[in-house]
Amino acid sequence: MKTLEMTEATAPLADYARKVRKEPVIVTRNGKPVAALVSVENADLETVALSVEPQFLALIERSRARQKADGGIPSADMRRRLGLKQK
Repeated sequence: MKTLEMTEATAPLADYARKVRKEPVIVTRNGKPVAALVSVENADLETVALSVEPQFLALIERSRARQKADGGIPSADMRRRLGLKQK
Protein backbone atom coordinates (compact mmCIF):
# COMPACT_ATOMS: atom_id res chain seq x y z
CA MET A 1 0.00 0.00 0.00
CA LYS A 2 1.36 3.41 -0.96
CA THR A 3 0.54 6.53 1.04
CA LEU A 4 0.71 9.99 -0.44
CA GLU A 5 0.29 13.33 1.33
CA MET A 6 -2.33 15.42 -0.45
CA THR A 7 0.01 18.37 -0.86
CA GLU A 8 2.44 16.09 -2.70
CA ALA A 9 -0.18 14.61 -5.02
CA THR A 10 0.70 16.77 -8.01
CA ALA A 11 0.79 14.18 -10.81
CA PRO A 12 -2.21 13.68 -13.10
CA LEU A 13 -4.91 11.39 -11.70
CA ALA A 14 -4.24 8.93 -14.52
CA ASP A 15 -0.73 8.35 -13.17
CA TYR A 16 -2.07 7.37 -9.76
CA ALA A 17 -4.83 5.24 -11.33
CA ARG A 18 -2.19 3.19 -13.15
CA LYS A 19 -0.38 2.56 -9.86
CA VAL A 20 -3.42 0.97 -8.18
CA ARG A 21 -3.03 -2.09 -10.37
CA LYS A 22 -0.11 -3.03 -8.10
CA GLU A 23 -1.29 -1.64 -4.74
CA PRO A 24 -3.83 0.78 -3.27
CA VAL A 25 -2.85 4.45 -3.03
CA ILE A 26 -3.99 6.16 0.19
CA VAL A 27 -4.13 9.95 0.11
CA THR A 28 -3.55 11.63 3.46
CA ARG A 29 -3.94 15.12 4.90
CA ASN A 30 -1.64 15.83 7.83
CA GLY A 31 -0.93 12.11 8.02
CA LYS A 32 -4.62 11.08 8.28
CA PRO A 33 -6.26 9.15 5.43
CA VAL A 34 -8.83 11.13 3.44
CA ALA A 35 -9.16 9.10 0.23
CA ALA A 36 -8.19 5.76 -1.25
CA LEU A 37 -7.56 4.80 -4.84
CA VAL A 38 -8.11 1.06 -5.23
CA SER A 39 -8.45 -1.29 -8.15
CA VAL A 40 -12.01 -2.26 -8.99
CA GLU A 41 -11.23 -5.01 -11.45
CA ASN A 42 -13.94 -7.66 -11.65
CA ALA A 43 -16.60 -5.17 -10.47
CA ASP A 44 -19.19 -3.37 -12.53
CA LEU A 45 -20.11 0.30 -12.16
CA GLU A 46 -23.35 -0.50 -10.29
CA THR A 47 -21.51 -2.56 -7.67
CA VAL A 48 -18.96 0.18 -7.11
CA ALA A 49 -21.65 2.87 -6.90
CA LEU A 50 -23.74 0.88 -4.39
CA SER A 51 -20.71 0.20 -2.21
CA VAL A 52 -20.62 3.87 -1.21
CA GLU A 53 -24.36 4.72 -1.35
CA PRO A 54 -25.46 5.65 2.22
CA GLN A 55 -29.09 4.52 1.78
CA PHE A 56 -28.02 1.14 0.40
CA LEU A 57 -25.46 0.65 3.17
CA ALA A 58 -28.11 1.52 5.79
CA LEU A 59 -30.46 -1.06 4.24
CA ILE A 60 -27.76 -3.72 4.43
CA GLU A 61 -27.02 -2.88 8.08
CA ARG A 62 -30.73 -3.07 8.99
CA SER A 63 -30.99 -6.40 7.22
CA ARG A 64 -27.95 -7.80 9.05
CA ALA A 65 -29.28 -6.60 12.41
CA ARG A 66 -32.69 -8.15 11.74
CA GLN A 67 -31.14 -11.43 10.65
CA LYS A 68 -28.99 -11.49 13.79
CA ALA A 69 -31.96 -10.71 16.07
CA ASP A 70 -34.66 -12.81 14.40
CA GLY A 71 -32.71 -15.46 12.53
CA GLY A 72 -33.09 -16.22 8.89
CA ILE A 73 -34.71 -18.65 6.53
CA PRO A 74 -32.65 -21.72 5.64
CA SER A 75 -31.72 -21.76 1.95
CA ALA A 76 -33.56 -25.07 1.43
CA ASP A 77 -36.80 -23.47 2.69
CA MET A 78 -36.31 -20.41 0.50
CA ARG A 79 -35.63 -22.58 -2.55
CA ARG A 80 -38.82 -24.56 -1.81
CA ARG A 81 -40.84 -21.32 -1.45
CA LEU A 82 -39.50 -20.02 -4.75
CA GLY A 83 -39.99 -23.33 -6.55
CA LEU A 84 -36.27 -23.78 -7.23
CA LYS A 85 -34.37 -27.02 -7.41
CA GLN A 86 -32.80 -28.17 -4.17
CA LYS A 87 -29.02 -28.39 -4.12
